Amino acid sequence: MALRVWASSTANALGVSCASRSHLSPAFSLSRCFSTVLEGLKYASSHEWVKVDGPVATIGITHHAQDHLGEVVFVEVPEPGGSVAQGSSFGAVESVKATSDVNSPISGEIVEVNTKLTEAPGLINSSPYEEGWMIKVKPSNASELESLMGPKEYTKFCEEEDAAH
Repeated sequence: MALRVWASSTANALGVSCASRSHLSPAFSLSRCFSTVLEGLKYASSHEWVKVDGPVATIGITHHAQDHLGEVVFVEVPEPGGSVAQGSSFGAVESVKATSDVNSPISGEIVEVNTKLTEAPGLINSSPYEEGWMIKVKPSNASELESLMGPKEYTKFCEEEDAAH
């Protein structure tokens, strides 16, 4: 909370506004200056996102998660052809601060893995929603998406989680 108050005061003193982001794509929903949450995605309370595009769902970790992890130095991803279960770990992200398991927000068959992350794990930091995706899954239970949060709910969840720490 103190950081937000300081940032808000500093932004006001410099004449910077967090509310006006007209230079950003309309796909962005920014309720906070420091964390980006995208419209059109679903979010898990363990800070993974999922985007369904036809029969395939893309999964990665959120901007909020990568921000808290710090510089990502190693990413462990599974092999294509395996399966994932909702809430179960499928890989790990190692940063300069910690190593964290990555849980799947939905169940399904892994149809593709982002092999770029092996050579460039920092893509998770620089582009968590585009270049830094981790796996693509053919969902086995579409109703699992209903248990996930939308952008507004996830933003509120993050704010409440940050305030508690």
